[in-house]
Amino acid sequence: MTADSLPSDTGVAATAAEASWVQGELIRSLMRTQRSTQLLALTLIPLFVVLLWSDASRLGLLLWAGVTASVALARFWVIGVYQREVAPAGAEAHLAFLRRYRIAWPVTGALWGMSTLLFFERAPLADQFICWMVLAGLGMFSINSLSSHLPTMRHYLDTLAITALVVIAWRVGMDLRFSGPNQHGWMMLLLVIFWQVVRHAGLRLHLTHRRNFELQYRNNQLIESLTRQTQAALEAIEIKNRFLASAAHDIRQPVHALGLYADWLGSEPEMVHELAPKIVESTKAVNALFDSLFDLVRLDTGKIKLKIEELRLDKLLHDLELHYRPLAEAKGLEFRLHVVPGTVTSDPILLQRIVGNLISNAVKYTQKGGILVAARRTRHGPRIEIWDTGVGITPAHQREIFREFFKVPSHAGTEEGFGLGLYIVARLSNILGHPLQFASRPGRGTVFRLLVQPTDAQAAAERAASPIVDSAAREPAALVSGR
Repeated sequence: MTADSLPSDTGVAATAAEASWVQGELIRSLMRTQRSTQLLALTLIPLFVVLLWSDASRLGLLLWAGVTASVALARFWVIGVYQREVAPAGAEAHLAFLRRYRIAWPVTGALWGMSTLLFFERAPLADQFICWMVLAGLGMFSINSLSSHLPTMRHYLDTLAITALVVIAWRVGMDLRFSGPNQHGWMMLLLVIFWQVVRHAGLRLHLTHRRNFELQYRNNQLIESLTRQTQAALEAIEIKNRFLASAAHDIRQPVHALGLYADWLGSEPEMVHELAPKIVESTKAVNALFDSLFDLVRLDTGKIKLKIEELRLDKLLHDLELHYRPLAEAKGLEFRLHVVPGTVTSDPILLQRIVGNLISNAVKYTQKGGILVAARRTRHGPRIEIWDTGVGITPAHQREIFREFFKVPSHAGTEEGFGLGLYIVARLSNILGHPLQFASRPGRGTVFRLLVQPTDAQAAAERAASPIVDSAAREPAALVSGR
């Protein structure tokens, strides 16, 4: 079993991002102990030399001491590379660093294991005992210094123990011809037992390190999530406050007009034919504002009711034509409709709401020229296009127009409504799974393209039930190239 495949006892499946972060932190924890480890190694090397000077081969002893000290100094250099280049970096840099320099730990373990060549059955028992205690201490010390990264600890311990066992076996079998005391076999057995005990203790400590970092990662994620939600709540409060101020102003106008018309009609009833249309228009304006508010409440609370079915696209567009053609012609605009027969799978009411809002916007922001509503076949499915020759949208505002309560400054027509039309369009198109794109050139006009792909009823219901929608998911792509 590798370190990456170790089970997690926290009860939550680790994501790839979490696993990578935890691995990086384990390596960071490993490297924090390495300077003190190398200082200890450099201290023990002279102790071995002094202890074995009169018993071991001095050439072999000096050679071992020189190579071991060189490796320890090389590891100081590796630590310097880590601190300069890797310590401030992320998990991937830590993983790459350890892959590059992981050989340093087994090499060190092999050198200390080879020290048994110098003292085993060559030095007095008291000196051998001290040397064995030093090696045992190095094995125990590796639990604290290396267990944060389990493969590194295992490579070091395995190399140390296997090298020592091989040296003992060689010494007993080849040099002594099995003529030594019986305790050699027991010594090898005790070494194997000690090796496995240390290995198991290192595994348990490693799991503790891993769980701590997993909890730290998840706590950080939770804190970040709570921070984002708090920020979103504060922004929502700010938006609602701006909305209330805007709503008070926008609703006051038609309601005030209704009051004036009613007073006027009471004092001069003979003007009923002139005032009645104005009263009707003001009433429609109030109803439209409240319709937008009700749509917003249903979207934000996830209470949109869906009825996904097959519907005729040409009939839907002809029904919208009956409503919006008179409005366009009343402004002196040409209204053209181009449809192709066929059916689509969607919610008829919500789809009509999307296209209706887009046509209404086109009429509102077009002062001369005309409106074209077209249904076309594409290889991805039917596409509805709404073209206008209106004021267009500047690049600076092309993402903002899909935010709630946003009104493009200085646009004729923005004094009406709450700035919710395109926000509702974007939300509904996201719920139904109908990608929406647009292109616009200031002073030349705008085109919105709605790709009516078949709506998946279950996925749409899940999106509709979610009161919070990622802004990136609900903002259509702004195709700012000219038409």
